[in-house]
Formats: sequence, structure tokens, C-alpha cells
Amino acid sequence: MAGVRYLLTYLKPYIVITILAPLLMVVEVITDLLQPTIMQYIIDDGIANDDFNTVLNYTFLMLGVAVIGLIGGLGCIYLSSKVGLNLATDVRADLYEVSSYFSARRRNEVGTGKLVTILTSDIEMVQRALMMTLRIFVRGPLMFIGAIIIVWLTARELFPILLIIVPILIILIALFTMYSGKIFGKVQRALDAVNTKLSENLAGIQVIKAFHRLKEQIIQFTGLNATLTKHNQNANILIGFLGPLSMFIINMGIIAALWLGAIKIDTGTMQIGVILAFINYLNIIMGGLMMSMMVLMQIARALPSATRIKDVLLTEDDLKENGGLIKPIEGDIEFKNINFAYHDHGENVLENITLHIKKGQTIGFIGMTGSGKSTLLNLIPRLYDAQQGEILIDGEKIERYDVNYLRSQIAIAPQKATLFTGTIASNLKFGNEQAKEAQMVKALNQASAWNFVSQYDQQLQFKLTQNGGNLSGGQKQRIAMARAFIRNANILILDDTTSAVDTISEKIIQQQIAEDFIDKTVIIVSSKVSSIQNADQIAVFEDGKIIAIGTHEQLLLSSVAYRETFELQQQNGGLFT
Repeated sequence: MAGVRYLLTYLKPYIVITILAPLLMVVEVITDLLQPTIMQYIIDDGIANDDFNTVLNYTFLMLGVAVIGLIGGLGCIYLSSKVGLNLATDVRADLYEVSSYFSARRRNEVGTGKLVTILTSDIEMVQRALMMTLRIFVRGPLMFIGAIIIVWLTARELFPILLIIVPILIILIALFTMYSGKIFGKVQRALDAVNTKLSENLAGIQVIKAFHRLKEQIIQFTGLNATLTKHNQNANILIGFLGPLSMFIINMGIIAALWLGAIKIDTGTMQIGVILAFINYLNIIMGGLMMSMMVLMQIARALPSATRIKDVLLTEDDLKENGGLIKPIEGDIEFKNINFAYHDHGENVLENITLHIKKGQTIGFIGMTGSGKSTLLNLIPRLYDAQQGEILIDGEKIERYDVNYLRSQIAIAPQKATLFTGTIASNLKFGNEQAKEAQMVKALNQASAWNFVSQYDQQLQFKLTQNGGNLSGGQKQRIAMARAFIRNANILILDDTTSAVDTISEKIIQQQIAEDFIDKTVIIVSSKVSSIQNADQIAVFEDGKIIAIGTHEQLLLSSVAYRETFELQQQNGGLFT
């Protein structure tokens, strides 16, 4: 319930229509409850006495009541839909914003598949529950209570029947509602698993095909999908079982009413219209209970969804700011005794990293895959925070900076060249929103990308498919580098961004960096010595540690690991001069 109470705070901007919607439903309920009584008068006072004027008057009265009820019902539907849709829109926007600011660690803890489920299925579940509550959950109980009161006032001889069947129906619905909450919780967890597997498989479809693992992945997905189907079937069986059982109980009540009513009619103490009205009210009572049951089951289904939404919205990011400092960043970076693990109690992937990168210096990171190079880079824009040690930028602890400002002062071309659906120009503007065409062309030239972009008919307006699927790997890397170059930040990070770039293009890129970014702090991560050999200094990584640092010439003399890498790549033609 804590999740529901929290989400109800989103109703404050819509409090007027939230109150007005159920009030309009009250109008419809009153008119619906009046109609069986009007029908009773038509039968007993009009038809039984062969009084056409009475029949006509009550018929017009019934029509007027129906029209008023129609207006109330339509008004309630419109307003409740507006409340539900607006709440869902606001919650979805906040969820997206909150999750977008998550650190990489926090996002991994929550899980991408779960976030997708929460942003789609869970919000829809809460929206539907709210709309049903404002409409049906007002209508159901009022119809139920109103029908009982009218039966007490107009057909008291038949009231004992209600005293038997109503408690049975209430107990039955209560049991079903409690059990349904557990079932729908399983449905949501199964949906999480399906979404997670779907996201993984769609993102890695090329790898799956390349390793001929389609059949295995289909089998795994089919298993998860079957589990989801099973839980959904259990939920549907539960709902399907309740309807016939409730109808059986109501039919027993109708039989009892007809039997008891027939006796009363024979003795002259009851008219036939009363019995027909009682049967109508009995159906209204059942309808009210069934509607209430449906809403309760929807609420039971929405409760875990509301809790999951609240948990994400109230999840505190693990990135803490101590000052919100905003000042020009020149690019002096110092790591002091950095220890880092991806999980709080996990194994360190960085150990005792101490490194000083001076302003305007170009430094290369090299080492085996998994040696910690990219992880150390991710600490600079605070995609993660180190558990121990400190990072200083221009002599200030990195936590003192406003995190958004800090990131705006750093240009990054990540290890995986991620592009977005849109044009080449719109992707470049991720780096500089105000960039003009001339700046874009310059950045593309610096990344050795203008040579292929200029060949497109649309050039900068060339449309990219999802994640740049209509570009080659090398082309994507060069667009990603141009996006970093156009920012013109004092800290430039290139994380193995030329792994898919040909040798000639890489040499051009290196020359452009040396000429155009001479006053910037440039960090280049690469598995190729050729990409970093001209750097001011080179740090050699191994098992999360820096085992050597120096210039290319110094490391050839002092570092066995570096020298062996150099010689092996030289033999394989991996260097150029």
C-alpha cells in the first residue's frame, strides 16, 4: 500500500476532476437504481390496472432518468480516463528522468529488463486500476448498497434471501482477491525475465548468429515465455472460475425469490412487480459485487506494480555531490590510491591506482582486455564512483563538482560506438547542441569521416537507423569520435575508438589530434601500440594495476610486458611510423 499512497501524490494537479469523476458516477448509479422501481410501478400500477396514462408517464420518467444516467456515466468515463492518462504520463516522465540519472552501477542493480517492464506494463497496470477505481469501484459498491437498501424498503419479505447469499458472495470475492495478488506478482516477475531476455537477444543478435546460437536462445526465450503464459493462464482461470460460481449463487437466490414470491402472490400479500423488481435488484447486487471484485483484482495486480514504481522513483543514486562546484575545468587529473569494484562486496577491478595526468598532456592506456583501462576512464565523468581513494580535477575533489557540469566539460568517445536514430547532424549535436555546419564538417574531417559522409546525397542529413545499423563498424567509430571532437572540451577521452578503423584513417586521426588538441588533456585507450606510441606518457595496465608508466622509448627499456606487446605487433604489421 505504500506504493499506492506514494503514487496518489501525483493526483494533486488533477484533484478537482478526480473528485468530480466519481460524483458523476454516483449520478449514474442513482438513475440505474431507480429504474427497477419505476418498472415495478409500471407493472403494478399501470399494466395491472390497465392504466395507459400511468404506463406512459412512468415510461417517460424512465427515459429521462436513463438520459441523466447516460450523461453522468459518459462524464465519469471522460474525466477518469483523463486522470488515469495524466497520472501515467507524469509517472512515466519521472521514471525516465530518474532512471536516466542512475549511475551505471545503480542501473545494473535494477536491471534494464525490469526498467522496461516498469515503464510500460507496470504503469499501464496502475493507470488501469486508477481508472477502474474512479468508475467501477464507485459504481459497484454503490449499486450493491443501494440495491440492498431499496429491497429492504420495497420487498422486505424477500430480504432474508439477501442475508444468506450476500455474505457468501463477499467471502468468496475476498478469498479470490487475496489469492490473485500472489498470482499477478508472479506474472510481473515472469514478464521482467521475458523483457530482459528479449533486450539481450535483440542487442546481441549478430553475436548470436555468428556463434550459431539462435536455436539455443530461442529455446531459452520459449521457456521464459511459457512460464509467463502459465502464470497468465492461472490468473485467467482464477477469474473465469469466479464468474460461474457467483452466477450459481445468484441463481439460487432467484429460485428462492420465485418460490417464496409465488407463495406470497397466492396469499395476496405480494404483487408480481415486486418479485420482478427484486430479481432485477438481485442481479444488480451480483453485478455490483462482480464489478467490485474485478476492481479489487486489478488493484491487487497493480499493488506490486505500484511498489516497483515507487522503489525506482525513490532509489537514491550512489553518486553523491558535496558542493555543486561549477568552475572552468582546465584538465589536470590526479588519481590517488583508487580501489574499485563493480559490486560493494565484489573483487576489485582496480587496485591502488595512483596517476597524475597534467593539463595539456596526451596519455595512452594499454593492457590486456579486462585490465581496468576503461573502468578507470569511467570514473572521470563519474559514471561510477570509486570505493576507496580520491580523484582530483584541477586540484578539486571530483565529488565537489556539479555532476552535470562536470560531464559537460568532458568529451568522450566510448568503447562501444553508440549512435542514435536520426541524422548524422543530430548525432553530432549530442556533443555540441549549438554546432554549425562548418563545425560539423571540421569535426568529421578530424575523425576522418567526412570522406564517406560527403558521398551521401543528404550528407549531414543522412538518416541513421537504430544504433547506426546502416554504417560499418569503422564508420560508426569515426562518427562517435567526431561527436566528441565537436565538443572541444579540455578533457578528451578516446576509449579504444579506432579498433575497427583502417590504418590510414587512424594515422590521419592521430595527426589531427596532435595538431588540433595540443592544449587539451587527451586520454587514449588502445590495444595497439601504434595508437599511443607518440603520447607524452603511456600507462601499462595488468590485472587492475598500473605496472609501468613512461614514454614509448622508456617503456621499451623498462617494461617487459610493453616490449613484448610492441614486438609481437611489429611482427604482425600492427605498427606504422
